[in-house]
Amino acid sequence: MKILVTGGAGFIGSAVVRHIINDTQHRVMNVDKLTYAGNLASLATVSANSRYTFAQADIANSEALAAIFSAFQPDAVMHLAAESHVDRSIAGPADFIHSNIIGTYALLEVARRYWNSLDPTRKATFRFQHISTDEVYGDLPHPDEVRDDTALALFKESTAYRPSSPYSASKAASDHLVRAWFRTYGLPTLVSNCSNNYGPYHFPEKLIPLTILNALAGKPLPVYGNGDQIRDWLYVEDHARALYAVLTRGLPGESWNIGGHNEMRNLEVVETLCDLLDELAPKRDSYRQQITFVADRPGHDRRYAIDAGKIQRELGWTPSETFASGLRKTVRWYLDNQQWVGDIQTGDYRQQPQLAEPQL
Repeated sequence: MKILVTGGAGFIGSAVVRHIINDTQHRVMNVDKLTYAGNLASLATVSANSRYTFAQADIANSEALAAIFSAFQPDAVMHLAAESHVDRSIAGPADFIHSNIIGTYALLEVARRYWNSLDPTRKATFRFQHISTDEVYGDLPHPDEVRDDTALALFKESTAYRPSSPYSASKAASDHLVRAWFRTYGLPTLVSNCSNNYGPYHFPEKLIPLTILNALAGKPLPVYGNGDQIRDWLYVEDHARALYAVLTRGLPGESWNIGGHNEMRNLEVVETLCDLLDELAPKRDSYRQQITFVADRPGHDRRYAIDAGKIQRELGWTPSETFASGLRKTVRWYLDNQQWVGDIQTGDYRQQPQLAEPQL
């Protein structure tokens, strides 16, 4: 297949591109705007492969997208391009409306016109895959709020949407658009909602990489509130495998929840990272001494947890990494890839080729 991946220079997108190039024989066109979180260095191991190509474009630019579709002639779209940081969405929601809602709309329309132009055989096998988040569901009962842990619910594909932040609201809107384009126009769409990802090449504004890098730099390790917020953690390479399974074996019009079966309190995550760093990069005092509690985020959801039973039953996917094994791999990667980290911290990673035309 020829697979068009939007946001392929981002954290999850780059993992998807690496998986397709390294583990399949498909071709990939990576379309990325290269915002602050897009980093072509995350694709250095595959960028010279003849099956990989790149085009710098904003997914909200319909004209640029149409040219890319026409030149590449994709058999499938994996749509990962999105603004994704909750704190940034609270400070400035406009970028999230532009990328996540307007961008998804523009991409859907270009894809629909392209799909309608295909011959019947290619039209029948074309797929539009939309990658979303469990944050669209809002939050779940917290163990501290219920007497019986067996009553604790999980997010299912049928769970009603109750987004809490500008970020999650914009992703919820994009999910609704994708489902509407399937129902109204017949565009063969696939939707997935994932739990918190972690792993190599993660931009250091998120909890796990921020904690690792602050710890190594001797800086405070900020924890919101009392750190009791619970997240389900999914190793990014497991997620990439899951997305490929959905793309190649999923039924159009369906949605899948993808989780790591790893519910952890934020404070536990930070403490576990400190203990791993005490082992792998020891210093005189424990890194736990750097933990600092800060004012909680406005509207902070207390618990997310995914029921990933459907994707296991229907597509045979389960995560390969436990939280312990994945976190150890993640810490080791950051310790072993200081050049990538250093370029992020200095801003040198922004000196990327500004490509106006697709490199086909």
